Amino acid sequence: MSSIRKVAVFGVSLRELRHPDNRRSPPSRLRGHHLHPTCRDLLFLFHLQPPRSFPTEAGSIVHVADYSDVASLTTALAGHDAVVSVLGPGAMAHEVPLVDAAVAAGVKRFVVNDFGWGQNPRSYPEMVEVGARRHVAWDRAREKAASNPGFSWTGVTIGNPIDWALRRFPRMGFNVAEHTAIIYDSGTEHFTGTTLAGIGQAVVGVLSHPEETANRFVKVRSIKTCQNELLEAFQEEAASGKPWSVEHAKVADLLEGGRQKHQAGAPGWILDLLVAQLYEEGSARCVVAASREDSDADLLGVREETAREVVAKALSQ
Repeated sequence: MSSIRKVAVFGVSLRELRHPDNRRSPPSRLRGHHLHPTCRDLLFLFHLQPPRSFPTEAGSIVHVADYSDVASLTTALAGHDAVVSVLGPGAMAHEVPLVDAAVAAGVKRFVVNDFGWGQNPRSYPEMVEVGARRHVAWDRAREKAASNPGFSWTGVTIGNPIDWALRRFPRMGFNVAEHTAIIYDSGTEHFTGTTLAGIGQAVVGVLSHPEETANRFVKVRSIKTCQNELLEAFQEEAASGKPWSVEHAKVADLLEGGRQKHQAGAPGWILDLLVAQLYEEGSARCVVAASREDSDADLLGVREETAREVVAKALSQ
């Protein structure tokens, strides 16, 4: 496959592609890619209206499109080598037309919207219905790749987007604003996660290694950790500030409550079950790669990070 130089991003800015951590990558890994912070022609496509906070960086082109209009999308994608889909959960139904438009425009690589747990056989049964929404586009990409030799796809399985999730979801056990923690069971169940910087580098790595990453899910991780390690890191970061208070809870109670919400059609059940999966002891439900050797992190240039580094990022966002 010839080199990938011109890239379109659907959905959000994915600013971490330009993250400072990624600028430290060897130039040979990024040379010629328009994802590099100093390169140009990175196209962002938004459905009907871009977000108000979107940064108009030099070299970034914003295009507003109707995601259901394949002909319009095909025109917008003309001349692009790759597409990265980072659509939000509410836009999952639009990814199939994006795949069709990419094929029609002659795009070489479509990075499908995984950026989560991928094909996780250890997920709770209730989570199957959530994952099924993503599978529709994954299956479409597979189908198109099989019948179009110049087109290929990649899914990037990251596990927990850890620094972002710790800050955004106190349900994970860490309330950054209040400096309070809830430790589930013994706090020793390990899971893997990838930081925002690592996610950006993983995408750059996929586009830097098109042959090795074609038509498969790659697995990445920035860290394998547990609640106790994260709590220690939070407490160390707070050594000169406000101390953290800690209470304990049971995963079984969280799981039962989430399932009751699910049965009643009440909101919040997905987050409850996701957190229960993270911390259910002895299950390893949320380990994308048990070791770094089991992942594609080295191939893609995703750096292993410490709990202290991850926590510092969560606190700074």
